[in-house]
Amino acid sequence: MPSDPIIYVKPGCFWCVDALGWLESRGIAHSVRDVFANPADFARMREISGQSKAPTLEMPDGSVLADFDVAQLEAFLNGRSGR
Repeated sequence: MPSDPIIYVKPGCFWCVDALGWLESRGIAHSVRDVFANPADFARMREISGQSKAPTLEMPDGSVLADFDVAQLEAFLNGRSGR
């Protein structure tokens, strides 16, 4: 399993751009996978989330947040850290 979260995105997706900006503005290390550019990444996103919507976040521990907005991302990550 990778040590940084992986965010699966689609080009032109407003929620994806928003999520990437949020992660970057907070200095949260992450890897980005463009699911349109790489069919294997699209397949992985579908496998872990059960759907084809982006953004999808895969955490190093295997937990997944799928089809989210920034408020849901923040709540998900804050809940993980116990804040």
